[in-house]
Amino acid sequence: MSQATKRNARGKGGQIDDQQDDRHSISLDHIVAQWRRERPDIDPSVMAVCGDVKRASERIRQAMADNLAGTGLDYAGFDVVMTLRRQGRGGALSPSALAKDMMLSTSAMTSRLDRLEKRGLIERQSDPNDRRGLKIVLTDAGFTLADDLVVSHVQTEERLLSALSEKERAQLRALLGKVGGT
Repeated sequence: MSQATKRNARGKGGQIDDQQDDRHSISLDHIVAQWRRERPDIDPSVMAVCGDVKRASERIRQAMADNLAGTGLDYAGFDVVMTLRRQGRGGALSPSALAKDMMLSTSAMTSRLDRLEKRGLIERQSDPNDRRGLKIVLTDAGFTLADDLVVSHVQTEERLLSALSEKERAQLRALLGKVGGT
């Protein structure tokens, strides 16, 4: 669904009406029924659960991409900026600490940092405690962008989860934590 379509589809409470998208998606129950018919020797019910998780993940991914549209950031850059913002104004991390926090290799981190530095969102500074080391810090522009983005990011996530009560959100986290191993 395009940005313009989504803006036009926003209904009560700013929620997006995805019925048009859902009409074109095959029912997971239908898929499971087909597999039960074709392969009665297996229990395909897990396909529906994984399919629901995949569809929810895609909806979240698309909403996050829409939120970043116009910022010039991809999700990788967004992740770096937000990780640095969580350190507080002037807070800095070494590239390896940043990579570890984000569960990335240091080589993957280098290209991300290069792009963000070219945009003026981060600075590489000498580490006062290690002459060979560097610290990464947000510039004022990076800090401002992060502060703006975190607000719209939380609003986007709130809109996506608005149908769930606090108790349901806690249950969902617990269940996904079991699946994700956290």
